[in-house]
This record gives sequence, structure tokens and C-alpha cells, in this order.
Amino acid sequence: MRLFLTIYVLVIVATVSILGFRGSLTEKEPVEVFNDMDRQAKYKPQAENSFYANGQNDRLPPKLTVSRGNALEIKEVFSTEFTSSSSSEELVLSGKDANGEFSDYFPYPVDFELMQYGQESYNIFCMTCHGAAGDGNGVTKQYGILATSYHDDRLRDAPDGYIYDVITNGKGLMYGLKDRLSNEQRWAIVLYLRALQCSQSAPLESLSTTEKSELGL
Repeated sequence: MRLFLTIYVLVIVATVSILGFRGSLTEKEPVEVFNDMDRQAKYKPQAENSFYANGQNDRLPPKLTVSRGNALEIKEVFSTEFTSSSSSEELVLSGKDANGEFSDYFPYPVDFELMQYGQESYNIFCMTCHGAAGDGNGVTKQYGILATSYHDDRLRDAPDGYIYDVITNGKGLMYGLKDRLSNEQRWAIVLYLRALQCSQSAPLESLSTTEKSELGL
């Protein structure tokens, strides 16, 4: 009896295997419980897409996200008036003039908004090491990591392009920020650093009478 049951089970298994798992050609989609996104909708980057109001697949990065590997200004690249020459000027990208020397020319209009932009960026990316006043007294100092003070005469006299280059490519233990910050953001930090330098050693003649009085001068 046991032998009969064994043979019977084997025959059933063989029959199910042959009939149930044999291959067959069909144009019907397979039944899947979990498709693991194998057949998700895909769109080519520069193709049209009716899902978005402007019909473009290419999207700008969300606000407050960090851009990566961005040599050009994203807002200019996505502009309908974009021309490669307007964003690839040597001074804006490298801080150097046509002769390859670091320039003291600041390539953006200076206003309060840009200064504030530079302060916000400095506080996020620079203050931990260089301190709130730019004097090198940052949080990392207590761990033995000494950052450069921007109030050294060497950096006071350095061209704006040199400071921009250090922010961009890094120096020593400092890593470059070119993959994290746009060109405008890096130049904004340069502007704010110049303001910090002035705040620590402003010439006496540049102070107003009220300011001198408040300082007891």
C-alpha cells in the first residue's frame, strides 16, 4: 500500500510539472503579484511630457537642494535666453583674468541680497571650521583641526579671485565646494568674507561720527 501511494504521488507531481510548467507562446501579459517596477513608465530627458505645465521632462532641482557637479549656473542653463558664452567666462568660473592671474574684479552686482546669500552660505559650509567671525575659531578647533583666519594680512591682501579659487577647489585639509555650491553662491561667500574682514579692522576714517562716539573715540 505504501509503495502504491508513493508511485501515485510521483505520478501526480510529474503530471502537474509537465502540464503546469511547460512553456507556451502567448501575447498576453504575465500575471504578476509583485512586478518590482519592471515595467514602470520611462521618459527620455529631452522629450515632451504632458504631465508638466511647460511640457518638458527636464526639471529644475527642488529648492534648497544641493547641486552636484554644476559648472554652470542652473538657472541660466534652463533659461530660454541661455548662451554658453555668457556662463563660461573665465573670471566667473575660475576667478582668473584672461592672463591666467587671479583677479580682484568682483563679477556680480553687489547688493544686500547677495551679501545675505553669502552669509547664509558661509554659516552652513564655512563657519564650523573658520568660526562666525572668520578668525579660525570654529567648532573643529577643539578637536585639533585649525582653520585659517581670514583676518591674516595675507588673505586681506589676496585678490577676490584667489579666495574664490580656494572655496572652489579647496586647499590643505579644506575640501572644495564646487560640487556643492553654484558660482554665484561661492562669489557671495567671497563678498561676505570681505565684509567680515572690514568688520574686524575697518579704517578709523571710514567710521561715522556716531560710530566713533559709540566706540569712545
